[in-house]
Amino acid sequence: MLMKDVDFAVYRKNTPTQDGYFGTYGGAFIPPQLVKEFENIYTAYQTICQSSKFISELRRIRKEFQGRPTPTYHCERLSQSIGNCQIYLKREDLNHTGAHKLNHCMGEGLLAKYMGKKKIIAETGAGQHGVALATAAAFFGLKCDVYMGEVDIAKQAPNVARMKLLGARVIPVSHGLKTLKEAVDAAFEGYLNEYEESIYCIGSVVGPHPFPLMVRDFQSVVGIEAREQFQEMTGNLPDTIVACVGGGSNAAGILTPFLNDPVELIGVEPLGAGTEVGQHAASLTYGSEGIMHGFRSIMLQDEKGEPSPVYSIASGLDYPSVGPEHAYLRDLGRVRYTTATDEEAVDAFFTLSRLEGIIPALESAHAVAYAIKLASERPSGSILVNCSGRGDKDLDYVLEHYGDRL
Repeated sequence: MLMKDVDFAVYRKNTPTQDGYFGTYGGAFIPPQLVKEFENIYTAYQTICQSSKFISELRRIRKEFQGRPTPTYHCERLSQSIGNCQIYLKREDLNHTGAHKLNHCMGEGLLAKYMGKKKIIAETGAGQHGVALATAAAFFGLKCDVYMGEVDIAKQAPNVARMKLLGARVIPVSHGLKTLKEAVDAAFEGYLNEYEESIYCIGSVVGPHPFPLMVRDFQSVVGIEAREQFQEMTGNLPDTIVACVGGGSNAAGILTPFLNDPVELIGVEPLGAGTEVGQHAASLTYGSEGIMHGFRSIMLQDEKGEPSPVYSIASGLDYPSVGPEHAYLRDLGRVRYTTATDEEAVDAFFTLSRLEGIIPALESAHAVAYAIKLASERPSGSILVNCSGRGDKDLDYVLEHYGDRL
């Protein structure tokens, strides 16, 4: 199927299918004892997403607790330093807890309360999902376990402290590469032991059905707001929208509300330190179809189908697969996926900080880096970047490794 064959005006109503497929991607490859539980989660979500009471409560939480809507901001000095193409940011770094993650965590927390759960379980890489879920747990009065690789714990010490302050139990993961993939493995194992009393709140548009659907829907508030704000600011839609892609939640949030518009959509994967295996985490660019963590998508894998080692300077992007909807949108040709290296992301990190007074997360800096590259190639036009998080969490790491640039 090609893009011209898809009616994106009705895409959201029909995608994914009832059994969670985006084309050939998605599904739910889970242990038999979890099948009924995931059916219950899907049924509960389908019920509450049509409930005016639930929708009204979520809107109240977003306004009064999260501080939504977050603004869309024109980077005038950055744009002028490049040329005539204008760069804008959707400021998810101003969302409560400092990133887009709270958008789906508050929705998942509300779902957990509706289902009568006592605990929420999660994994985290950069720590933003863990902080957001710990925040949701505190808000709703739930217990919270967060699994985190030891490498990421060392890199993201401020977020680890925030999770503990919020009352969460941070569980170190010491096997394998000790990063995000291993944290997901460990969190899922923990969930298997107590699924009747808990819910596993996945941190991106990945995992078994219905999580890619739910997280996309909860995150779509980003694109819905940005679309209205950009039109109010300029009278037009942006020419191009750019977002970083690891698992892909922030990208799904800002891109999918624009699917039916005449707007170029771009996802930026982490090329890390190079193209060799273990030097990057660019799943869509270098991966192939496979199954991991309960869903089928494009993944980086060895000849045996096992996940390959991955790396990115951004802890939230070093995941060996990608959300199934991103794989589908790539195949349809509606979203173009490209890459940015560690060095390009660090350059963008410093550039945005110094020209606009905005310190972006290293994840977001990948999208900023590609937007700067695009703007330098264009005589005019507009680019909207999802600034998915703030860079406070990355300061210690950046200062340790790039302190000579101060």
